[in-house]
Amino acid sequence: MTLKIEAAGAADERAVVHLWRACGLTVPYNDPAADFRQALGREASDVLVARAECGRIVGAVMVGHDGHRGWLYYLAAEPMMQGQGVGSAMVEAAEAWLKARGIVKAQLLVRETNAGVVAFYEKLGFEIAPRLVMSKWLDGRE
Repeated sequence: MTLKIEAAGAADERAVVHLWRACGLTVPYNDPAADFRQALGREASDVLVARAECGRIVGAVMVGHDGHRGWLYYLAAEPMMQGQGVGSAMVEAAEAWLKARGIVKAQLLVRETNAGVVAFYEKLGFEIAPRLVMSKWLDGRE
């Protein structure tokens, strides 16, 4: 299968958000469309997509960095195409995006409800990092 991997455009928002939802990556307290728009085409973030030969989006990943660490978010491969290299290609593209910006470490978070993907990431060289993640809502939510 030939994939064309490129930065998403604003017109891709609907298809990418649909893909993220189809892969179970969204949660009620995050607006994936707002996340897409916030990351799209920025200096320190972007959304990358994989297009099949027909132009349909079959993979996506949001990538960004804080100047020190790179982060991968919303990595998705169309459910009917999982296991065919789309996810691996998206990780490779995100890593290349980070390397091009001088970022030498990539990280990602996996929700406990999505632990089945851990083996996939381990095959790609990611390791479980013994850390505690702490968070605080800044808009008054609890």
